[in-house]
Amino acid sequence: MEARHLRYALALAEHQHFGRAAASLGIAQPPLSTQIAALEREVGERLFDRTPRGVFPTAAGEAFLARARSALAEMSRASVDASRAARGETGRLRIGFIGSALLAPLPDVLGRFRRTHPDVRLTLQELDSPAASEALLAGELDVAVGRGSPRGAGAEDLITVPIGADHLVAVVSTAHPFAGRPSVGVDQLAREPLVVSADAAASYLRPLFGADPAVLDGAAIARDIHTIAGLAACCAGVGLGPTRMRLLARNDVWFCDVEPRFRLPDLRMSFRATDSSPVLAAFLAIVRQNCADVGTRLDELLARHPAVAERQPPLGAP
Repeated sequence: MEARHLRYALALAEHQHFGRAAASLGIAQPPLSTQIAALEREVGERLFDRTPRGVFPTAAGEAFLARARSALAEMSRASVDASRAARGETGRLRIGFIGSALLAPLPDVLGRFRRTHPDVRLTLQELDSPAASEALLAGELDVAVGRGSPRGAGAEDLITVPIGADHLVAVVSTAHPFAGRPSVGVDQLAREPLVVSADAAASYLRPLFGADPAVLDGAAIARDIHTIAGLAACCAGVGLGPTRMRLLARNDVWFCDVEPRFRLPDLRMSFRATDSSPVLAAFLAIVRQNCADVGTRLDELLARHPAVAERQPPLGAP
């Protein structure tokens, strides 16, 4: 039994005449009669009464037609669902990110993705950079946004693209002596209690205090930039964080540039090169639109990665 047999039966029930039903289906009457007879043999019941007044469903036919309508509707929905999934309009995307990415660029990216792909299930999890990398490498995330490139077993199978640059700024309470200054020197920071994130203290801030790395050993450790700014506002120390921290809407803190200028590792987005998910492709398209220069760089990385090249059809392939 095929879908066309169901359509034939429904057309016959609607037109109550073999000739009119055949015309509506675009086939000749004899093949329609033959197909309906074959369908009845397969079902094992007479589905239609042939009378001088027309062709009418039997009780068995009514029951069959009800199921046929449902089956064809489900087949239509299945086709629609398959097309939507192929376009990345449904499915799931798991994203891990550091807190500062929520200041920029994630709000615009996620907001636009939500509006254009409302039926995709987004799983969002704030993680520090090492934890996000580990979760991505373990297959627990589809996208990781953090500082620097992921490291560890399997990192060579990832595509990592910069999506934002930052330099270091200091944040202090408006009651702090640094408040009102446009900048503060590293030597001045070394004499202050500091507030930093865990991954900053463990990795990329060490070179800042190269002459006295022990400065960071006594620093207060914060989970994210909001906590850094909050502790600074409480006069718990001078907070150190990325430029985008200036976007925090607080009137109880003051931001100073750090001199000499200290560039932080780029904010980077990573995903598995072997991930051919249409949902991921749709998300990357939104990232391209919202993050300057990402598209060209992403194309270059994808073109060079062997795992991506293996998925590409040979030249001249249909």
